[in-house]
Amino acid sequence: MVKVMPKYDYILFDLDGTLSESAPGIRKSIELTLEKLSKPSPDLTDYSKFIGPPLADTFSGLCGLSDEETKKALVIYQEFYKTHGLKANKLYEGIEDLLIKLSESEAKIAVCSSKQQKPADDVCKFLDITKYFDAVCGSAPDGSRKEKEEVIPYTVKVLGGKITDKVVMIGDTKFDAKGARLNNVDFIGVNYGYGTYETMVAEGAKVFADSAEELEKLLF
Repeated sequence: MVKVMPKYDYILFDLDGTLSESAPGIRKSIELTLEKLSKPSPDLTDYSKFIGPPLADTFSGLCGLSDEETKKALVIYQEFYKTHGLKANKLYEGIEDLLIKLSESEAKIAVCSSKQQKPADDVCKFLDITKYFDAVCGSAPDGSRKEKEEVIPYTVKVLGGKITDKVVMIGDTKFDAKGARLNNVDFIGVNYGYGTYETMVAEGAKVFADSAEELEKLLF
């Protein structure tokens, strides 16, 4: 069978809000973490406030925790996420079919997430999509490589490429769009996730997809 070559050599997918519908489980895990720390929970009805940025930034910025409290919160959160967050994940409609087609193509594909490495691995294993990717890349456990502009070049390097190659970042938030812009790689925004069209446009986004089917048309 002859493999089809997509428009890009390296295709990077954000995880939360792009591949996986995950916000309810993340919200529950944040709320339980704050309760355990006897801290008040902010209004988390707007998923765009905490899906996309690094988790440490959510605890320190949105939740108002100190640096020391944030370190504790990150540890507690991971425990709650195992039981309350992980199993709440589900793939968006049409995503698995798209991943199958991409995995059978000549392109290298990877998860490129600000989620810490182990939780990113765990989500992909739970959704049974690890087999479609050449790599799953997240932020480092020590807090480094947490911004999307840092995870993108790391992921491309893991795939054996360079930023100068044909690279595209696919995501649903301004953080994904900003990371792509700062690395001078193409960006495709998905409108079915947790971010907003306006905030992605403000970070330079110009190309958008409303579904996995539209995404496929843009990639092949």
